Amino acid sequence: MTESSQTTHVVLVTGPSGAGRTTAINALEDAGFEAIDNMPLTLAPRLFEGPRLDRPLALGHDTRNRDFAANQMMETIGTLAANGAIKLEVLYLDCSVDVLIRRFSETRRRHHLSPDGTALEGIQLDLDLMQPARSRADVLIDTTTLSPHELRAEVTRYFAQDLSHTMAISLQSFSYKRGTPSGIDMMFDCRFLRNPHWDQVLRSENGLHAGVQAYVAEDKNFAPFRKKILDLTDFLIPVHMGEGRSHLAIGFGCTGGKHRSVTMVEMLQKDLQLRGWHVTIRHRELVEQTAHTDISKSKVMHS
Repeated sequence: MTESSQTTHVVLVTGPSGAGRTTAINALEDAGFEAIDNMPLTLAPRLFEGPRLDRPLALGHDTRNRDFAANQMMETIGTLAANGAIKLEVLYLDCSVDVLIRRFSETRRRHHLSPDGTALEGIQLDLDLMQPARSRADVLIDTTTLSPHELRAEVTRYFAQDLSHTMAISLQSFSYKRGTPSGIDMMFDCRFLRNPHWDQVLRSENGLHAGVQAYVAEDKNFAPFRKKILDLTDFLIPVHMGEGRSHLAIGFGCTGGKHRSVTMVEMLQKDLQLRGWHVTIRHRELVEQTAHTDISKSKVMHS
């Protein structure tokens, strides 16, 4: 559901408390939406009085809002829908009473509509108040049997069909001698590649140096290795995105984290950027080496 060049795509996320609104809002934000949760809905029309917003907008609203009233909510939805500069879609997250009771029981939270009574009383009142919005919904997702992970995937499938910009990829080089970094989803060992450390001219350089990159690339295994990684990422990135993920971290390690792993990160970044992905890089050992050098210089200057 892509927005036209003339309108701003607005998704209003609502439903009973406990049905997964926060998860859905986060999924939309990861998909490129600006997210505003729990803003008084009466203020929503003001968002569009100025210049057109430069990206789609996700608004979260339910009976926990301080100015909530069912008739006011429907009136505001009508006002937004009538605005020609907006493409409004109401996403309603539904859920069975039994599962809502279980979720409140698991979190040991009181229902905001029944703080002194049972969760059931608050849930039933919540569902009654939400009924007009449910009837008005453009998209209804029943979260009764969905995990948060599955809900994210459903929201992504409905509202982020142009997925080319919803995955952020980070590449990191590191030294195995100093341990593997945390938070890596995929890890590749580069220690079988030709090592510039044994070249006296290149030893003091790193993988940012063109000579080092050329030296590593001359290894007969380099081109097949690079191609297999690209084939793997071409397959895995869309699969991960289809599951609602918004970030993928890939690590490359070698002995010192200075030559071969840095070269692979630099080259893979170019390959993935040519495919249209947003790629960030971090060379762990080079960053820490630079920081150590700066500290040493500072000590000399102040001695």
